[in-house]
Amino acid sequence: MKKVLIPTKLDSVAAELLKAHGGYEVAQDAKTPLEEQVKAHPDTYALIVRSEKVPAGIIDALPQLKVVIRAGAGYDTIDIKYARKRGVDVMNTPGANANGVAEEVIAMMLADARHIVKADTTTRAGGWEKKDYMGREVTGKTVGIVGLGNIGRLVAKRLKGFECRLLGYDPLVNSDRLRDLGIESATLEEIFGQCDYVTLHIPGGDSTRGLVGAKLLGLMKKGATIINCARFGIVDEEALRAVKAEKKLRYLNDVYPKDEAGTKSMADIADLMLPHLGANTHEANYVAAQRAAQELIDLDEKGDMSCIVNRDIPEGLERAYCELAYNLASLVRQLSGTQTPIKMLETSFYGALAPFGKWLTVSLLSGIWHDFDRYNDYKAAVKFLKEMGIELVNREADTEKGYGNAITIDIKVEQPDKGLKSFSVRGTVTEGVQTVSRIDEFDRLYFEPSGATLFCLYDDRPGVIASISRKLADAGINIEDMRNPHNAKTRRSLAIIKLNQPVSPELLGEIKAEIKAHSAVCTVV
Repeated sequence: MKKVLIPTKLDSVAAELLKAHGGYEVAQDAKTPLEEQVKAHPDTYALIVRSEKVPAGIIDALPQLKVVIRAGAGYDTIDIKYARKRGVDVMNTPGANANGVAEEVIAMMLADARHIVKADTTTRAGGWEKKDYMGREVTGKTVGIVGLGNIGRLVAKRLKGFECRLLGYDPLVNSDRLRDLGIESATLEEIFGQCDYVTLHIPGGDSTRGLVGAKLLGLMKKGATIINCARFGIVDEEALRAVKAEKKLRYLNDVYPKDEAGTKSMADIADLMLPHLGANTHEANYVAAQRAAQELIDLDEKGDMSCIVNRDIPEGLERAYCELAYNLASLVRQLSGTQTPIKMLETSFYGALAPFGKWLTVSLLSGIWHDFDRYNDYKAAVKFLKEMGIELVNREADTEKGYGNAITIDIKVEQPDKGLKSFSVRGTVTEGVQTVSRIDEFDRLYFEPSGATLFCLYDDRPGVIASISRKLADAGINIEDMRNPHNAKTRRSLAIIKLNQPVSPELLGEIKAEIKAHSAVCTVV
């Protein structure tokens, strides 16, 4: 019998499923501190937690531990790297809470629109403030959904009953998929400029910190509402504070720097504040518990690793090629434009990499979509692409081309009013160094995909490199390396210039205009 420890208030269905299976002994206790339970159950094989912290010390205290399952999506409370070193698989239950969060968004919209909280308080106190609580209807309003993952798509589905016009922004989702969801594709500027409600469903981190700042807030209609059930930091509180009263904006919030009691920085600008209740439903708890138990059973019986978030690299595959797949994908995505929806993804894995194509595809996807976890498996990758409406083609590599152990990545993206456009890169690892050997029609490039690199595609003619160099020098930017291949058939040249720092968007625009480039992109890998 394998011991499963559940030191949290989790729906009993997890224990029931495991006990019914017959191969597990379950100990569940939501009251005793985890540290004490660990001492009482040193023979624990699997640990199922919610928000409990599982640091290295807990892992070390359980010598027979093989699996930690987070009954929920986020697993930042678990030391996954140390768990990997100890041979412990860490799993999660992605999507189990999505409906709960989507319904919370609708509940917040309605509660705010009809003054539910204040009206209840004053009526209970004996008042009758009906004249002060003139509300508005959600029906027929224009709603912008920023981020169309599981939660964003469910919000769209729930809003259809309110006959809302739905605008959506997600550079990862192509137009066909948006049409299927009944959503109009829009830019961030269009969403913030046109919508009565804007609901945020994007990941946190450096890439989105302060995204909703002075520029977007300045575009909003008077009386519009922002709903943030995504991550703290996406909304620039100071920027919102500066325009909120003038524009009569409403701000509904359920995210904080830490989930704990205490003064909240946005208390003066939030019209409705909840203590991170999105996933706090009986149903979400049940689904997360059920999935956690089933994942453990499937891992033990079927070897299903689709929800392991800290997998190790398989024997026979060098880690450098996982990094190569990641960096090549990041490069081609930046070359194609990160705001262009992808329609198709094609890959080729040459030489000794062919047997590891599915594994490398996961690294590749995480290079294109940084919120797609590199510890997912191929099954999760296929599901992710299907949800995004993106076709995946893993081509059989032509062994006669003599590329050695190489990776080719092609993506087809939607260009506004121009149909599809293809971008392609190929690379390998030479003497331990990652090398890009081809970009589109330009072959034998042999440069390392690292740091800041300027790419300028232009019609071949003398003097262009001198013009670029002068612009960079005037901006105090140093050139560290350069390639300048030409293609006789297309009569185009590609300037590949490695720099000591990234080029600003303004300078990039100046360079593009001066040399009349077909495209100019500065990538950071």
